Amino acid sequence: MANSSLLLYCLGHRRFSPSFRSFFFIPTCLALFTSLIIIFYISTTSILFSGHLHPSTVRLKPHLSSGSSSNTQENIPLPLHNDSKTPLVHFPRISPLEKNDDGGYKSQRSSKLQLVFNGIYVNNEVFHDRDIFLEDYKQMNRSFKIYVYPHRRDDPFANALLPVDFEPGGNYASESYFKKVLMKSHFITKDPTKADLFFLPFSIARLRHDPRIGVGGIQDFIRDYIFNISHKYPYWNRTGGADHFYVACHSIGRSAMKKAEDVKFNAIQVVCSSSYFLSGHIAHKDASLPQVWPRQEDPPNLTSSKRKKLAFFAGSINSPVRERLLQVWRNDSEISVHFGRLTTPYADKLLGSKFCLHVKGFEVNTARIADSLYYGCVPVIIANHYDLPFTDVLNWKSFSVVVATLDIPLLKKILKAISSDKYRMLQNNVLKVRKHFQWHVPPVDYDAFYMVIYELWLRRSSVRVS
Repeated sequence: MANSSLLLYCLGHRRFSPSFRSFFFIPTCLALFTSLIIIFYISTTSILFSGHLHPSTVRLKPHLSSGSSSNTQENIPLPLHNDSKTPLVHFPRISPLEKNDDGGYKSQRSSKLQLVFNGIYVNNEVFHDRDIFLEDYKQMNRSFKIYVYPHRRDDPFANALLPVDFEPGGNYASESYFKKVLMKSHFITKDPTKADLFFLPFSIARLRHDPRIGVGGIQDFIRDYIFNISHKYPYWNRTGGADHFYVACHSIGRSAMKKAEDVKFNAIQVVCSSSYFLSGHIAHKDASLPQVWPRQEDPPNLTSSKRKKLAFFAGSINSPVRERLLQVWRNDSEISVHFGRLTTPYADKLLGSKFCLHVKGFEVNTARIADSLYYGCVPVIIANHYDLPFTDVLNWKSFSVVVATLDIPLLKKILKAISSDKYRMLQNNVLKVRKHFQWHVPPVDYDAFYMVIYELWLRRSSVRVS
């Protein structure tokens, strides 16, 4: 200890030579000089040090379709002028380029973009990119193929493995509709070597009601089913199930794979209960199936002028989120919240409200979003972590309002802050997208069946395993 103190004393009172002091001085100056250069660069290029955007020109390279040549890309100058009177700058329509007769290029894309003063782009169209979707949709219809593992009608579990022979109905009809329509579609191939994906045709909803299986036996059934096909056919083992998929709408579907983890982690799960919060749901691998209560008649077409209520919800109180909603808004004159049986028709309530609330129950999903869209009511989604249906394609911000569960006390303030112009935009887009949330037998272009098929097409592998 004494030696250490003596060393510190000597160092503290020693005078270093000028050359030794310069050894520390030079890097200190370099660090200071570098800092000054960085600050100068930031101050001249960032909007953090300026109160407004300077007039400038932004050059965008238009997105070209997969069939376009890269040598046709040109920078498109877009003048930006921003002042306090014009906080929004509207871009001209941007598109892939197509040659004119005079050798120039003309625009074919129809997306509408706005540049907000802080540099955020806002898309008010119902698609993220309509032209890319339509182009992909054509390619999907031409080439996409699905192989379904075959089962005979005398199979002991034909009721759960084959499509139903009646019109599906009820809260979980989406699962049955998909299989019923798929089996008669042009996407089916009998040749597994031509398949992009393989369909596992078991029905969770049918197994649930089968007295031989029931809720407690579904996990064993799925485990045994995968074991059987993996030993009878080579296709599962080639990829570990990565090019396979199943479809389920009942919430029990997410626990049905507990004894078949390869299905949960490798296969594509097309489920209604699609939540980012669940460990078994893997975004971008799995897809969200819209929960739709089937209706056969054509949807109504009402304008906002006939909608007197601000917002409406009806349903059982089976979650803390719904309990909170009821606690805050039960006696409000503008937000109508009901539990139990309604005294007036459900359809009349939807038709008489500007906004219709989709509130998390046992799971994030209910049929209320599809109900809202069907009746021309703007859906308000109060379900944290919900991986919304067709989110790869549809721009949900253009036809719905998402409210965090913690903001339930602010619900009226949030909805009333929406301007009449924005509401008209939201409702007009609701009328555009509701066809994507309807099932038909046979299917109709861009209906729920084709949209689910498109989500599967996006998840196919670009390399076919042989």
